Amino acid sequence: MKYTAIDKRPVTGQVRVGLLGLDGDEQADLDDHGGPEQAVYAYAREDLDWWEGQLGRELRDGVFGENVTIEGLEVTGALIGETWRLGSAVVQVTSPRIPCSVFRGWMDEKGWVKRFAAAARPGAYLRVLRPGTVGAGSEAERLSRPERSVTVRAVLRGYYDRDAEVIAAMVAVPGHNRRFDTFPSILSAAEAGAIGVSSASHASRG
Repeated sequence: MKYTAIDKRPVTGQVRVGLLGLDGDEQADLDDHGGPEQAVYAYAREDLDWWEGQLGRELRDGVFGENVTIEGLEVTGALIGETWRLGSAVVQVTSPRIPCSVFRGWMDEKGWVKRFAAAARPGAYLRVLRPGTVGAGSEAERLSRPERSVTVRAVLRGYYDRDAEVIAAMVAVPGHNRRFDTFPSILSAAEAGAIGVSSASHASRG
């Protein structure tokens, strides 16, 4: 397998969150991972717990490649464009995670990409609006929500259902992930198997 930075491990102490992500974090595939609009990947501890029941095995924080594992704050049901405070950093929800072949190989579960997509628990990519620090036990809270938007879950389903109306609603929201502006191109890449998208309560870095 080619080099991948998906393996995130919990860290102790405070970690700086900058405009391009957590200090010490890496993205191996810079064409499809990282950047200001995908600076941080957040996943809900509650969804990891759900997956533990589905897979029949323990899932540690960071195992899905998330930088921040959040408990007590809705992640998949978050609205595109809403803002959160994670520790002292302020972030904005930009898009869902679209599972890729690297994630499939990492999890080593049969049919993983389809299974992950069908569960519609993708986690959320975040833009950093105000740098700060975050660490295990840091508070996570919602600061604002746009009046009109769509949820992270709805965008994931719209992507796989080829629902241009849902994606159009997403790209109308200030702060969305602009990679979705070229929706037809994204669909073509997905059909060709070329699309790939990739450290609150717990912070991880690779």
